[in-house]
Amino acid sequence: MESAHLDRFVLDRLPPQELLPEFRFDRPEFQYPARINAAVELIDRTIEAGWGRCTAAIFPGGAWTYDELARAANRAASVLVDDFALQPGARVLLRGANGPMLSALWLAVLKAGAIAVVTMPLLRARELVFILDKARIDLSLCEDTLLADLEAAVTESCQGRVASYSRDGRSNDTEFERLMRDKPDRFQPVETWATDPALLAFTSGTTGKPKATVHFHRDVLAIADAFPCSILEAGADEVFLCSAPMAFTFGLGGHLVFPLRCGGASVLLPSCSPDQLLDCIAEYRPSVVMTAPTAYRAMTQGASQRDLAHVRCFVSAGEHLPFSTFRDWEFATGRGIINGLGSTELLHIFISSRLSEAKPGSTGRAVPGYTATVLNDALEPAAPGEIGRLAVKGPTGCRYLDDPRQEAYVRRGWNITGDACTMDEDGCFWFQSRTDDMIVSAGYNISGYEVEEAVLRHPAILECAVVAATDAGRGQIVKSFVVLKPGHAHTPDLAREIQDFVKRDIAPFKYPRAIEFLNALPRNPSGKVQRYLLRDDERAVP
Repeated sequence: MESAHLDRFVLDRLPPQELLPEFRFDRPEFQYPARINAAVELIDRTIEAGWGRCTAAIFPGGAWTYDELARAANRAASVLVDDFALQPGARVLLRGANGPMLSALWLAVLKAGAIAVVTMPLLRARELVFILDKARIDLSLCEDTLLADLEAAVTESCQGRVASYSRDGRSNDTEFERLMRDKPDRFQPVETWATDPALLAFTSGTTGKPKATVHFHRDVLAIADAFPCSILEAGADEVFLCSAPMAFTFGLGGHLVFPLRCGGASVLLPSCSPDQLLDCIAEYRPSVVMTAPTAYRAMTQGASQRDLAHVRCFVSAGEHLPFSTFRDWEFATGRGIINGLGSTELLHIFISSRLSEAKPGSTGRAVPGYTATVLNDALEPAAPGEIGRLAVKGPTGCRYLDDPRQEAYVRRGWNITGDACTMDEDGCFWFQSRTDDMIVSAGYNISGYEVEEAVLRHPAILECAVVAATDAGRGQIVKSFVVLKPGHAHTPDLAREIQDFVKRDIAPFKYPRAIEFLNALPRNPSGKVQRYLLRDDERAVP
C-alpha cells in the first residue's frame, strides 16, 4: 500500500486483505483522487469556494469564520511538526469538550499527516491508559480543565507527552497556544494518500475491551458525501447542532465533517443535556438538529410550546428511534424525525430515509452508496420479514486495529453490524434488537462486561452480572445483579455506594442505574452465568 506515513504503526496493524470488507465506490461522488487530505478538502477547499468570511463555528460567547478556523488549524499544524517533531502517521490524542479549538486541532492533526484519536471528556484514567497503550499515542492535547485524569494515565502508560489548550483558543497560559502564537497563518499540508489512516475511533466491545477502528482520509469524505447529501440534502446555509461529543463519530460528523463539507456552520456546545437542548435550539436557531431518541422524548412536551420553524431537519441516531417517540414528537410539533442507523465501524449513518419516503417505525433503507441486507445464521439472505443480522457494504467499512474481533465483524465481505433486523419487500429495514451484549442507553454504547469488572472491584461484591433493563426515558439502562460477600447486607445505602464507586472508576454514564441483590447468579451446568435469563426477566417487566 502506497502511503505518505513515515510512522507505519497503524498501517502495519491493519487487518489482512482477506479479513477486510468489500468496499464499493461505484457512485461518482465516492471516486476520490489517489492523493487527498481530508482536512484540506474540508476547510481549504471551502475557503477557495468563497466562504472564508462566513461563519464556521458558533460557541458560547463567540464565533469563528472559516478563515479564523483555518488560521488556527494551520498554526497548530506547524506546532505539531516544528515543536513536537511529529511524523506523518503519528497518533495524537485529543481530549476536550466540543469547542472551536478542538475542531482546529482535529484539522491540524490531519493536515500534518498524523492520525487523530478523539476521546470523551468523561473517560477516567483507567480507560485512557488502554487507549494510550493500544494506539501508542505520541502526543496528547488536552483541554486545560481536563488534565488530571490524562496526566495520571500518561504517567502510568509512559506513552508520549501532554500539552494543554483552552476550549475557545483565547488563553495566553496554555502550553500549546503559547507555541501557536508566533506560527504563520499558512501551512503546507502533508500530501496524504486517500488510503492513509486519518483517525482512530474507539468503540466498546462485548468483552469490555474497546476496539480501535481505523478510518482513512477517503472515509472521512465519504460520510460527508453520503448521508448529509442524499438524505439531508444539506446546503451552504445550514447551521448544525448536534448534542453528541465530538469523540463519537456521530458527533464528529454533525459538528465538523458535515458542516465544513457543505459550507455550513456548527453550533459547538461543551455540553447539552436533553433538558437543555430545547433552550439551545431556541437560542442558536439551527437548521439541522442531531441527537438521540432520549432527547426527543425529553423535549416533546416543551416542544409543543416552541417555535421550531427554523429547523429544517430533526435527525435521530445513536440508538433505535421507537415509533412511540416519533409519533409523540410529530403530534406535539407537526414535524417528523429522520431516523438513522450507523456504527463506529462504518464511521457514520448508512441506513436512513428522507421523511417523504420513510415508513413510520422503520429504520429506513440503505443510504445511496451503501448496500444492505439481512442474513440468516447461514449467512444467506433472509426472507422478507425474517429476523436476521444486518449486513452492509459501501465506501466505508470495518478495520479494527490489531484485533482478532475483525473476523467476527466482517464475514464474506459484509460488515455484520450486530443489529437484528427484518427487511420488507421494499428494501426497508425494521430494527428488532442488538445481537450482542451491548447496552444502548440514551445514545451511549455501554459494554456490560466493562461495568461488571468495575462493580467487581468494589470490596463488598462477590459476583456480578450486568444486563440491559428497559427504561421509558433512556430506552435501556444498565442493571447490575450482584451477590455480596459474607458480612454485607442488602441495603439501599450499599447500592448507592456501589453506584458512586463505579462512577469514580469508569465514565459516569456507564454506572448501573439499577442494582438488584441476589443470593446467587443463574448458571448452567458448566458454571457459566446465564445472562439471557436475567435479560429475559428484564424484558418481561412492563
